[in-house]
Amino acid sequence: MKKALHFGAGNIGRGFIGKIISEAEYEVIFADVNDKVIDQLNIDHEYEVEVVGEHAVIETVKNVSGIMSNDSAKIREVGEHVSLITMAVGPNVLKIIAKSIADIIKDRYSAGIKDELNIIACENMVKGTSFLKENVFEYLSDEEKKYVDEYIGFPDSAVDRIVPPTSAVGKKVTYVMVEEFYEWIVDQSQIKGALDIKGMIKVDNLMAYIERKLFTLNTGHAITAYIGKLKNHKTIDESILDESIRSVVKGAMKESGEVLIKRYDFDRETHYKYIDKIIKRFENPYLKDDVDRVGRQPIRKLGKNERLIKPLLGTLEYNVPNDNLIIGIASALKFESDSDEESIKLNSLIKEKGMKEALKEVTENSINDEIISKVEKVYNSL
Repeated sequence: MKKALHFGAGNIGRGFIGKIISEAEYEVIFADVNDKVIDQLNIDHEYEVEVVGEHAVIETVKNVSGIMSNDSAKIREVGEHVSLITMAVGPNVLKIIAKSIADIIKDRYSAGIKDELNIIACENMVKGTSFLKENVFEYLSDEEKKYVDEYIGFPDSAVDRIVPPTSAVGKKVTYVMVEEFYEWIVDQSQIKGALDIKGMIKVDNLMAYIERKLFTLNTGHAITAYIGKLKNHKTIDESILDESIRSVVKGAMKESGEVLIKRYDFDRETHYKYIDKIIKRFENPYLKDDVDRVGRQPIRKLGKNERLIKPLLGTLEYNVPNDNLIIGIASALKFESDSDEESIKLNSLIKEKGMKEALKEVTENSINDEIISKVEKVYNSL
């Protein structure tokens, strides 16, 4: 049986990526800092995933085990024998695990291993694997880099599945709940050797799919959370059923959609159906996804290559409307959560420098003064 190492035994790791890889007849070794989850995986060698929708089903993921991600010796030992490494750790952690990936590559190079290995970051970020590769290369010699070019693939990917936190009473710590819909799209031009996994879609034009997901699912999800929070809603499904929120979210998705249609020649009718499908997913009453969870890390989400600012910049490039996106950005600047460090930091920044300067700082001066003034006007009205 082929082996895969997956960094991040959280809900996305177990409920999405690990599940698909296991179903493709890989033995999946999870690496994580959560010793309770790792211990349970090693006791059971399986876990339950509840897929919720109109017809809820519980599926068992088998052939799994776990290692502590801070056990570098064990990580290196496992890394010599796998043909696939994936991760769902959050964009901020990729830099941290780059050293572990580099150590695995060094060991394989020293051992003269010529079996192909593919390493895929499954994150909510554009070109996450390329970002990881850049950080891994900082630890490698020129000879090791040549070895990577020949035998190790770093394919970028786009992932999409809503996996909310669960606190199921009476369930094991490894239990996870997911929605029915999922999409895992990988750039086939960056794959080394054969990589055949049912449920993985391999494409040539990955950026179109990355931006489709970022500009639709991520943009809509974030705006639903930020306006929902302002209107005292607790969950995404509750928020999207509020018509005043729904109209802004759908409007923002259509604005970002016009950018995609012009940039990638998407069919408008097909894309509008995709927007409707996303909104239907937000309505899923079984997920109960918390607006505080979806809205967390507002500074990152207001970055120039992220879900709010990148589509906005596209509307300026293609001269299409952006009123609803501006409402979403203003709402993000109002987000307050005592449990989120970035929210606290953003609010402090606004108090210290004012909204305009704070927005310029977090967006790296990527938007013009006219747009900033429009955001300020909406911000002051909220």
